[in-house]
Amino acid sequence: MKIEVFWGLFIPFMGTVLGSGCVLFMKNKVNTLLQKGLTGFAAGVMVAASIWSLIIPAIDQSAKLGKFAFFPTVLGFWIGVGFLFMVDNLTPHLHLTGAKAEGPKSHLSRATMLTIAVAIHNIPEGMAVGVVFAGWLSGQENISLAGALALAIGIAIQNFPDGAIIAMPLRAEGNSRKKSFLAGVLSGIDEPIAAIITIILASTLTPFMPYLLAFAAGAMFYVVVEELIPDASTGEHSDIASITFSLGFTIMLVLEVMLG
Repeated sequence: MKIEVFWGLFIPFMGTVLGSGCVLFMKNKVNTLLQKGLTGFAAGVMVAASIWSLIIPAIDQSAKLGKFAFFPTVLGFWIGVGFLFMVDNLTPHLHLTGAKAEGPKSHLSRATMLTIAVAIHNIPEGMAVGVVFAGWLSGQENISLAGALALAIGIAIQNFPDGAIIAMPLRAEGNSRKKSFLAGVLSGIDEPIAAIITIILASTLTPFMPYLLAFAAGAMFYVVVEELIPDASTGEHSDIASITFSLGFTIMLVLEVMLG
């Protein structure tokens, strides 16, 4: 594996680690406004990354289909949505603002189910980074190393609040700083794993690259609409989330244009 790819796959995970590290030196409780703002920001980054790094390249790579160039993207997108829907319904987890666990009944602790919830939405993020780097490795003309790194950096920025949003509330519930930090880190460990698996699979499925790009985009959109936006807009001060969503979206847009 090229050194650029190695670092590219682990840049997003380091965002989670650094965000989780906030619990080691900050107060025990995350301010509600800050929590909403960080969640909205994460959603904005994911939407922008899905469009510029995944959907547009998928359509461009299908240009030879003419008027039907949309087909691989639409099909891959919906397969991605279906995949996350299945994972969401087969895995016991708990959203940060939820009072009731989702998925199959279990006796898992609240801390574990919160960690699983974030881990679920890290899967499509890891796949997104993996498939873009796979596209660069396979020589796809419309995917550059700079663009792949831009996506990795954008996801890392988005993962920073993810780590904090997991670790800080767990600390506020009475868990030790060490345990809360570890839970935050573990919530993101599946991201580089998903990226590596995607690269391995994509290397043998190069003709299906548009489908794979759209698959990752569909999975990310599912997470944004099903989890992040409801968490950010529930209760008062949802306008904060709207502003930070826009901020995350534009920052990712800037990264894509400058580095893509």
